[in-house]
Amino acid sequence: MPSPFPGMDPYLEHPDLSPGLHGSLIVYLKAALQHVLPQGYYADSNERGWLEVSDCPVRPGVGVLRREKEDDASGPRGSAGTSTLPATLPVLVSVSVEERREDFLEIYARQGEEERLVTAIEVLSPTNKASGSDRRGEYLKKQREMILGRVHLVEVDLLRGGRHTTAVPRERAVEKAGEFHYHVCVHRFDRRGDFFVYPIRLAERLPAIEIPLLPEDGAVRVDLEDVFTRAYDDGPYRKRVRYGTDEIVPPLTAQEAEWARQQLPR
Repeated sequence: MPSPFPGMDPYLEHPDLSPGLHGSLIVYLKAALQHVLPQGYYADSNERGWLEVSDCPVRPGVGVLRREKEDDASGPRGSAGTSTLPATLPVLVSVSVEERREDFLEIYARQGEEERLVTAIEVLSPTNKASGSDRRGEYLKKQREMILGRVHLVEVDLLRGGRHTTAVPRERAVEKAGEFHYHVCVHRFDRRGDFFVYPIRLAERLPAIEIPLLPEDGAVRVDLEDVFTRAYDDGPYRKRVRYGTDEIVPPLTAQEAEWARQQLPR
C-alpha cells in the first residue's frame, strides 16, 4: 500500500523519520541504478561518519577547590615549609557522544585496470541543511570540490526545512521555475556554469531524473517516485505514522494542510 500522497510524503520529513527514509532512498536508488547503468559502470554506496556531542548538565566528581595541607601556617607566605597557591582539581563534565553515519552514492566507470569516479549522488539530510552546523560546512566543502572537479554532482532535496543547500542559487532556480517545495539539482562537470533543476511541488509526483555519465556515454534515467514507493512500502511508515494525528514537521501552510487532509483516507 503506497503513501496517501502523490509524491513526497510530508509526514516523513519529521526528524524522527527522515534519517530512516534517507537510508532507504540510498539503498533503492542504488538498486535502480544497477539495472540501467551500461556495461563498465556500477553504483556503490559510501558513508561518512562523525561524532555528535550533546549537552549534559555539569557534574563535578570531586571538590572544585582544595587547599593543600600547610606544613607551617605561621611561616612567611611562599617561603619553604609553607603552602603555595591552592591546587585545583578538574571538574568532571559528562556529555553524550554518539557516532553518526550518513550514506551517499557514487557511480564509477571501469577504464582498463582503473576505476574512475564519474558521478556523486547526495540525498540531503537535515544535518546538511542546518544553519551554522559543522556538518553543513563539511558538506559545502565537498560540494565545492565536486563543482570545480571532474565529477558530476546530483543532489536530491526532499526536505522543506533548513537552509537552501544544493549548488544551484535558489533565487535563480525560483526565477526560472517558480516556487517549489522540493527539488533535484544536477551539475555536470562538462557544463560547469549550468545547473539542471527538477522543481517538485507538494502535490506533484516525484520526477524521473537523468543521471549523467561520461560525456560520450550520455545519461541514464531513474524514476524517483518508484524509488520512494519502494522505500515507503518496505519501511515502517504504514504502521508508525498516524496520518491526520501526528504533527507535520516543518508545518504546512493552512492551504497546504487542507490539501494534505484531503489526501488521507476517510
